[in-house]
Amino acid sequence: MPERAVHGMDFNAALDALDHASLRRRRRVVSGHQGARLTVDGQQLLAFASNDYLGLAADPRIAEATAHAARRYGVGAGASHLISGHHEAHERLEHELARFTGLPAALLFSSGYMANTGIVPALVGRGDAVFSDALNHACLIDGARLSRATVHVYPHADTDALEAALAASRAPRKLVLSDAVFSMDGHLAPVARLAALCERHDALLLLDDAHGFGVLGPHGEGTLAHLGVRSPRILYLGTLGKAAGVAGAFVAGEAPAMAWLAQRARTYVFTTASPPLLAAAVSESLRIIAAEPWRRERLRNHARRLRDCAARLPWRLLPSDSAVQALLIGRADDTMTAMEALWSRGLWVPGIRPPTVPADTSRLRISLSAAHAPEDIEALCTALTAVAAERMAA
Repeated sequence: MPERAVHGMDFNAALDALDHASLRRRRRVVSGHQGARLTVDGQQLLAFASNDYLGLAADPRIAEATAHAARRYGVGAGASHLISGHHEAHERLEHELARFTGLPAALLFSSGYMANTGIVPALVGRGDAVFSDALNHACLIDGARLSRATVHVYPHADTDALEAALAASRAPRKLVLSDAVFSMDGHLAPVARLAALCERHDALLLLDDAHGFGVLGPHGEGTLAHLGVRSPRILYLGTLGKAAGVAGAFVAGEAPAMAWLAQRARTYVFTTASPPLLAAAVSESLRIIAAEPWRRERLRNHARRLRDCAARLPWRLLPSDSAVQALLIGRADDTMTAMEALWSRGLWVPGIRPPTVPADTSRLRISLSAAHAPEDIEALCTALTAVAAERMAA
């Protein structure tokens, strides 16, 4: 029996179109634990594909803390936080996160995506206004859509355009949304200016620091500490599955705001709490992040070496003080050709294409980790130089 479209959707034709445009994603199967070297689809690769920025995802101390918590608490939380699922391990971790970030209170979520899609609609609704950076992560964009507020998208990091939009708005409640470290570029938002504009125009600022928490700041506290910015108008979001090496997310800020979100963020209220063992794992991770600054220093050294190498390449490395280093290629097919050339040399560097990034800005997204040794960066530079030479000769 021939295949046919379902509800008007021809899945095979749609997938073929993605293939033709070099836009179809492929899942790779990883075996073993995370690290600088991964077994991927049965092949050993030097990997620059992970958000495990501090090399903690496979740390034996965190694994032992997790195992100890599993033996003590079991596995599942059993219910949502507002029923019977809020465990002492969750409560302890929220206090630890507040102290770690230097903010009054914190609230745990099961993931960064759930956090943002729950927080935004809890803060604004119909008749209110959201102001969103054009390069924000999808979870902020989707949170804004779910809120049903009027959404104003301002040009990336253009605070003059943002100020004009804020000044023109007559909405009773205003919310500015921005990544702190932009996930596909690696550079920082103008956080101090954003906070000042929110003060001036009576707005709140939701700052998503998924890629800065643990990496930036004197002790890994994140972008706010790195830039020395404080404001009661800021709701600070960090994720716990990247630099912290575990899973989940949190938002921190003024205590009344956290109490309100616990009542009105639907992705907090209506989901089973994450396992207590994960909270115990993050507690151990926070201890390591604060106690081992060499991990952040190694990241900075890796980034400096990569910038030196990139200066000799035909592609532009976007400016970044973070672990995310984006090598701009341009066309999607050229990007995937470069990715496959690196793969054939034993390196995994993901190609990022539309719709994740705008058309003609496809890039290799190089994720650095403290798990990488200096010789791993040298191997990456050597491979990039060879791939560039092949491109110039073609």
